[in-house]
Amino acid sequence: MNTTSDKSGTTHTHASPRADAGTEAVHGGPGPAQRTRPETSTNPEAGRLAATVERLREEALEAQSAADGRALVELAKGILVGSLGCGPAEASRQLAKLAAQSGTTLLALAVDVINQAARDRVSEVAQEFLATAVAEATPGATPAIRLRAAESRALAAGDSPAVAAALLDNALAPLGAHGVAIWVAGADASLTLAGQAGFTPEDAERWRYVPPEVATCARLALTHRELSVVSSLSQASLPTIGRRQHPDGGRVVIPAGTGGRIHGVLEIGWPQPLPPQPVQIIRQLEALAELCAHTLEEQSPHSSPDGSEAAHHAALAELTDLAGHIDDTVLVLVPVLDAQGRLADFRIHHVNDSFIDPAGRPRSMITGRHFLDIYPAAAEDSGLFDKLERTYATGEACQALRTTLTTFVGEVPLTTVADVRISRHASALLLIWKIEDEKVRLANLLQHAQRLGRVGGFEQNMHSGEISWNEQLFALFGLPITASPVPLEDLPAHAHSHDVNSIGRFLRTILHSQRESSVEFRLQRPDGITRHIRMVAEPVLDDQGRLYAVRGACQDVSSQHWTEVALAATRDQLADTEAESADRSRLALQLQHAIMPPAPAPLEVPGIRIAVRYRPAESESLVGGDWYDSVVLPNGKILLSVGDVAGHGIQAATGMVVLRNALRGLAVTGAGPAQLLGWLNQVAFHLTSNLTATAVCALFDPKTRTLQWARAGHLPPVLVRGSHAQSFPLSAGLLLGALPDETFSEEEVQLEADDILLMYTDGLVERRDIAVTDSLAQLLAVASRSADTLEKRLDSVLTYSASDTDDDTCLIGIEVR
Repeated sequence: MNTTSDKSGTTHTHASPRADAGTEAVHGGPGPAQRTRPETSTNPEAGRLAATVERLREEALEAQSAADGRALVELAKGILVGSLGCGPAEASRQLAKLAAQSGTTLLALAVDVINQAARDRVSEVAQEFLATAVAEATPGATPAIRLRAAESRALAAGDSPAVAAALLDNALAPLGAHGVAIWVAGADASLTLAGQAGFTPEDAERWRYVPPEVATCARLALTHRELSVVSSLSQASLPTIGRRQHPDGGRVVIPAGTGGRIHGVLEIGWPQPLPPQPVQIIRQLEALAELCAHTLEEQSPHSSPDGSEAAHHAALAELTDLAGHIDDTVLVLVPVLDAQGRLADFRIHHVNDSFIDPAGRPRSMITGRHFLDIYPAAAEDSGLFDKLERTYATGEACQALRTTLTTFVGEVPLTTVADVRISRHASALLLIWKIEDEKVRLANLLQHAQRLGRVGGFEQNMHSGEISWNEQLFALFGLPITASPVPLEDLPAHAHSHDVNSIGRFLRTILHSQRESSVEFRLQRPDGITRHIRMVAEPVLDDQGRLYAVRGACQDVSSQHWTEVALAATRDQLADTEAESADRSRLALQLQHAIMPPAPAPLEVPGIRIAVRYRPAESESLVGGDWYDSVVLPNGKILLSVGDVAGHGIQAATGMVVLRNALRGLAVTGAGPAQLLGWLNQVAFHLTSNLTATAVCALFDPKTRTLQWARAGHLPPVLVRGSHAQSFPLSAGLLLGALPDETFSEEEVQLEADDILLMYTDGLVERRDIAVTDSLAQLLAVASRSADTLEKRLDSVLTYSASDTDDDTCLIGIEVR
């Protein structure tokens, strides 16, 4: 057994031909299951009355059960009379003799005889049950006995409520079911309660009719066209009859149909959640649904009372007459059943005079043939045949637009697209298709393209003056479709006065030079709206080369026009911004070069030799605030400084000038580097607008070769002594301009002859992918290499620096003598 579950907790079950191991929930005789007696009332008289009513009810049920058993025995006798050619008395003796010889009851043997003669669904269930080892240990009545008893009672019933009661009492109550509902499916997919047993009369009245599109448990069987199990009503959240009494109960719903046509639904309710059922139980329920389907078919208003096919032929004749009044292709289809009574195909009973076969075959080759023989590709999944099956089974009309119809010419597939409609009438189907005409499709496509592109077409006969406009052109001109089209000669009267000359040249080119031309103009519509229109037209000449007509198209290009205007304004604004930015960058670069030339001459001062290298940023827009300075102070010491103002552009360049000049002025006071940076920090914080910078300030005494230095957020200098290079320690010092009162630590280093001191900005070592410490290690390695002159050493450091940020770089080399 294969089961599939959907999101609502509903299980759709397909019973496989091979039975799985399992047994029934309850085993009993053909009669009803024992029901709980009502509790005795405290009133003795009321208790005796209730007990009497219960006893009489049980006696009536037992009498009904006995009658059902006698009916099955009599049916078995009739089968023996027919097969043995004996009388009823002899058949009765043979039946009793066979029962005694086989060691079984007379009723069980009678059911076995019926099963062997019937070869129906109940017989298959009995064989599957006997094939399991569980059947040998099963006491009491078998499923076959209960099913035959239910069948006998249902066939004798006069209406659907009696059938529901027979199914519940004889076959379903022993399985633990508490209620049965029989639904009749309407042609509009509605459900009508035909009969019920086990549910309250109030519920039956409330659920007497279920409109289409209302989701219920019973509708699952119509939708999926197979047995569906709702394990718990509370989990599935599906309304149904009897849910108030048992909100957590389980349900099984089975389509009740014959010959591929669903007449209704059999719904069975359990008071508790329903666990997965063995395949034997599923097969029994399907057999009951088939029995229910035969009952519904006999009670159907479309069935013939006398059993003849007169009504069927009358319905086909009426349907054939209806097909003759339809202009599209119509096929009248009747079902073709296999040996088991299942729908196998449809026979094409009639095609109307308007019939068009996609493969071009005549009507005589189609009528009377099976549908799948003519259109075998329709059997593919979710194909046309599946739609036919569904409509025939449920009665729901189907409309499918752009359905693919594939036919074969020889072995070559020919595919056609058509709009299909299917409806069921009595026991026949009406299939209507309208093959999509390629010319009509292209015309519709062109119409939609013109609408989306806001394009209108026109043609003007120059001899008769007749003008043809399409609907879109009336909309462009703001005119109702009933208005008179505007002749080409009157076009200037509907345009802006500044565009009259352009329209005149356009008309002369078309009408006199007889050449294709185009023009753009502002259309003044009657509603006061101005639209920008582009018109393209060409002359149409007759066989003698004379002008016969003019045809063309108009397109509303207002959106494009205003977009171009906005783009032009944006381009102008962008050009002005770029020019202003270029001027600012050029000014900053000139200012920077005026103060710090890229390659100044070496500075010769007592005791040291100074060389400088400055590498500007690759982009002029990234002109930075790097600066350096070296000056001999009045006390004989030499001021050495390097710094970097945050940011780029003219603001950074002017900030660099402010700090550089301020440090020069402060240095003449004779203060040490730490004090100088403290004063310079106050300048950056108070006398500039949000300026921050880093710097290193050093004072070199040529007499003692001592170097005093301090740093403000800047990388410390590098000392090269011989073949070894090392960086000064990171002394304390916050960047300039961050806090108003900041103190800086000061260090003193004793230099020796031939020592080289390197001071630089972060553009020399800054990288995006590695840490600064790694870049510093590479800088020390490059700086320790031997070089002939100080200038060559600086050039080597710049060449092999690890930076990749395109920032400007300042490098100062001081050689001690």
